[in-house]
Amino acid sequence: MVSFVDTVTLHLRAGKGGNGCVSVHREKFKPLGGPDGGNGGDGGDIVLIADTQTGTLLSYHHSPHRSSGNGGPGMGDHRAGFMGEDLELPVPVGTVVRNAAGEVLIDMIEPGERFVVAKGGHGGLGNAALATPKRKAPGFALLGTPGDEGDVVLELKTVADVALVGYPSAGKSSLIGAISAARPKIADYPFTTLHPNLGVVQAGESRYTVADVPGLIEGASEGRGLGLEFLRHVERCTALLHVLDCATLEPGRDPISDLDVILGELAAYEVPEGQTPLLERPQLIALNKIDVPEARDLADLVRPDLEARGFRVFDISTISHEGLRQLTYALGDIVDAHRAELAATEVPRERVVLRPRGPKKGFEIRVEGGSYGNIYRILGEKPVRWVQQTDFQNEEAVGYLADRLEKLGVEDELFRLGAVQGSTVVIGEGESIVFDWEPTMTSAAELMTAPRGTDPRLAPNARRTTSERRENYYERMDAKAEARAEVEAQRLAAYREDGE
Repeated sequence: MVSFVDTVTLHLRAGKGGNGCVSVHREKFKPLGGPDGGNGGDGGDIVLIADTQTGTLLSYHHSPHRSSGNGGPGMGDHRAGFMGEDLELPVPVGTVVRNAAGEVLIDMIEPGERFVVAKGGHGGLGNAALATPKRKAPGFALLGTPGDEGDVVLELKTVADVALVGYPSAGKSSLIGAISAARPKIADYPFTTLHPNLGVVQAGESRYTVADVPGLIEGASEGRGLGLEFLRHVERCTALLHVLDCATLEPGRDPISDLDVILGELAAYEVPEGQTPLLERPQLIALNKIDVPEARDLADLVRPDLEARGFRVFDISTISHEGLRQLTYALGDIVDAHRAELAATEVPRERVVLRPRGPKKGFEIRVEGGSYGNIYRILGEKPVRWVQQTDFQNEEAVGYLADRLEKLGVEDELFRLGAVQGSTVVIGEGESIVFDWEPTMTSAAELMTAPRGTDPRLAPNARRTTSERRENYYERMDAKAEARAEVEAQRLAAYREDGE
């Protein structure tokens, strides 16, 4: 059974905003009560929180589908809908959040850090909020917009000051169990540790964390063993401690060759941009299992070679605890020096200066070729949101959408790009709303006297125009003249026959 997960894909769906309400106040002896429809509530957000009490992504591995609450619809008497409940998801400190394309959204390394990974939809306005001096009683309301929906990838990278690296069964788990309160699984077979273990070490006044990374083998940076899965947990460490087994019985194994293999794998692993390469960080060597007589002799033999390479070497035993005190204090000195360096070079946060922004075009129109002529696709946050808010079963709502687009400058841009009456217009990407463009009559909606919920521009007008009546009159006169001429011709023909 899975007990540790450091990579998981979440399928998120934020809450939908509630629809606005269409209502008119009605009370005896109070005519012209006016609109009183309330606004819909906003949908709930999905928020990630860096929690120090969470150490794994296991819960999200078993239930990756998460959604927040929807907003409630507006009601009459100016009552707004309820807000959708936010969904807070605790994640371990050190979690990297990526979108479906692999782009990093945030690196959550600060405890208590919050990040809105999926924004809830906006609630629609009721007809009371849409009332204007010229549109006193709107017969429509705006719909709520859907919340963000999509996949994000959570990747856990352990936040530790010191990382223990070495071959399987080198004694890393025993070491972290000896110097801290951690109690990892310990056995004499390879790959006992299947997931990183964290331990807190107290050395004098120094307090730091140590990560036990699963054993590395040759080719770990290319996917062999468990190395590729857990090398990422070494990225955030300040120092590396190489744990070398001096009592191994495997043929062809010795501390020097083990160290060379591990150094090669660490050099082959690419850290993210801006981080110090693994081999350029402080490194110490611990020659383990010197409680075995043969291991002590081997440690004395290889120590000069290791020191000649510039490494600081410690002889330790996790059974007798020999050398552990000196090792923990040396690691504490390195961590304290690094923390002091960071504190000295820490750049103060820049002051947030709010500057007014100039007018910005809120849309763009892309001309696409089609089988039956050009297609004009309107892109932009505002037009797409406005379409989502429109109830296309209501003529007045459709007319309001046309007024908003015209005020934004969409129609002027369509004219500039060569669009004519009847051109195909699409708003949004993919499968979106398709319109046959009809240029809007200026200020027609502001002068409407039609019943609520209707728009004269969308209603069919059966009344004939003056030119149509005139044309019809001329057609009737021409038909009568042709009929008279035909009758006269028949009469003349009959007269000639009688005269003969």
